[in-house]
Amino acid sequence: MGRMEGYVPRSADYIKAGTAPSHYPTTGKPEVAFVGRSNVGKSTLINRLTGRKGLARASNTPGRTQLIQFFDVADRWVFADLPGYGYAKVPPSIRKAWGPMINTYLEVRDPLRLVVLILDIRREPGSWEHEFLDWLNDHERGVLIVATKMDKVPKHKRKAAVNKLSKALGLSSACVFPFSALSGDGRADLWDALKAATEGMDDG
Repeated sequence: MGRMEGYVPRSADYIKAGTAPSHYPTTGKPEVAFVGRSNVGKSTLINRLTGRKGLARASNTPGRTQLIQFFDVADRWVFADLPGYGYAKVPPSIRKAWGPMINTYLEVRDPLRLVVLILDIRREPGSWEHEFLDWLNDHERGVLIVATKMDKVPKHKRKAAVNKLSKALGLSSACVFPFSALSGDGRADLWDALKAATEGMDDG
């Protein structure tokens, strides 16, 4: 059981949105970035973690979020919701701009302490995921893998599904955090990992 079992941030508020460094907030708080395919449940994960159902905009239309959205969480962390990639029903010109926008953020953002890569437990990781992990490693960015939609997998098959995903990524199964936004399973373990990755910069 996680040390942060039952933890709910005392507050979670929208700060601002932007596309370039001049738009980023200047709170100085440790930052956690969330990235994943635009239909993987990224906004729902953020809402479940913070206990604020409508904090991050969840949409049935993939690719609706086209900016980096910043949220203050408990006046201790900043969560950055990065635009989803893949499957996005948006103009090609906008989709093309997402890559440089995300790369710039990940390269220059000093308060960034962890990147949460969100994957659907039912889907094989594609070439983008492998290239992205290599990129993060080259740039010495910490990463945590969250396997969402665990409620879609029968309980007796979940361990095997996590092992399969971790093997496909070339990682230990301990690096993959199973999560269900529907039931909240995995929430405490994920909070434990987020806190451990940021507490060195935690301002209390």
